[in-house]
Amino acid sequence: MAKVIFSIQYEVIPAKRDEYLNIMRELKTLVSSNGLLSYSVYEKKNKTNSFEELYTFENDEAYEAFDDNQNERIDILMSKLSDLIKENSTKYTTMYEVLD
Repeated sequence: MAKVIFSIQYEVIPAKRDEYLNIMRELKTLVSSNGLLSYSVYEKKNKTNSFEELYTFENDEAYEAFDDNQNERIDILMSKLSDLIKENSTKYTTMYEVLD
């Protein structure tokens, strides 16, 4: 089956950068799920405070089931993140592998 990549792009409020990085460190240790092959966070090279989270799933079923596997701490961290992100800067992308 084809892999699925889900990405979230956004800009963090500059004054909240340190708080964001601390939350992401903890979140990276908590994010796991059957079928989640990798989870990474990147900052754009020439745009400070512009980040992208990349989730790679082994197939569509794992991607669709991902939200069902969250724990309470992840929900709390995600809620905190929403206060650190600039309004109207979030973009979501879902890509399906065409050749495997």
